[in-house]
Amino acid sequence: MNQKYSNASPDEAADDASHRERIERSAEREERDPFLTAMGERVRLLRARRGMTRKTLATETGLSERHLANLESGVGNASVLVLRQLAATLNCPLAEVIGDETTASAEWLLIRELLHGRDQAALQRARVALAEMFAQAPRDPHRKDRIALIGLRGAGKSTLGRMLAQERKVPFVELTRVIEQMAGCPPSEIHSLYGASAYRRYEHRALEAVIQEHERAVIASPGGLVSEAGTFNALLSRCFTVWLQATPEEHMRRVVAQGDLRPMSGNKEAMDDLKRILAGRGELYGRADMAFDTSEKTLADAYLQLRDRLAARLAAESPDEARVG
Repeated sequence: MNQKYSNASPDEAADDASHRERIERSAEREERDPFLTAMGERVRLLRARRGMTRKTLATETGLSERHLANLESGVGNASVLVLRQLAATLNCPLAEVIGDETTASAEWLLIRELLHGRDQAALQRARVALAEMFAQAPRDPHRKDRIALIGLRGAGKSTLGRMLAQERKVPFVELTRVIEQMAGCPPSEIHSLYGASAYRRYEHRALEAVIQEHERAVIASPGGLVSEAGTFNALLSRCFTVWLQATPEEHMRRVVAQGDLRPMSGNKEAMDDLKRILAGRGELYGRADMAFDTSEKTLADAYLQLRDRLAARLAAESPDEARVG
């Protein structure tokens, strides 16, 4: 029997094995499957839009953070059951996690081709036209009498909303408070006890209740409401929406000043998480009727500028329905 023996010592052999393992891992990273990479990016985007850290998603799905990290980076080949659990926790169709729904039929492809390359203004017009075409209820005559403020915590929704409601002589409604009243516990407890999906259901019910009760109001909406298509579409169709913007640094400064770090609780990379959330939701926030940047403005200046711009927009779009003051 011919037998080959190595002259390498055990330590040298271990070093060689470690070196080969690093080479294999490097090759694996370079040869990532495009489908798995794209799926990981979709999961990361869906998580960011909902304002969920990887740790939170891991806790709610029962998966390990390492497993999620591999999946999001394109090196984790998740089972169908894992993907179904992710879709349930993120409250989206499984197809949205694993692929593009708009490739499912010829009609979808034709519609997508018509919309491809259009700017945001054109896409917004198309969305409004489709919403009116398929609406199951007549157009809400009080839409521009309900002003809904959207944006991340720290943008000024509560402070500016109260001031705006006082001048317009209408009720000011914080949707988070309505959710709390309906559930009988704070939103944080809804999340911890029942999960994100239950909270989103409460969010939708609260919005419907507020719309039914108030023909005129200023509404401060939770930052993550935009991540639920059904709830956000209801807000867009029943209210005049204003995206209150701010830089990530300004958001963080205001949140810290309020003594409230709930979105980043226990996370050492709070600013990075905040930027990812803003980036993930930016396109959704951009669907608002108007945007207003509150950064580097005093409270008085921010309010006066917001009030004047809002009045001008309402008057220009619908002179007979604009009721300011």
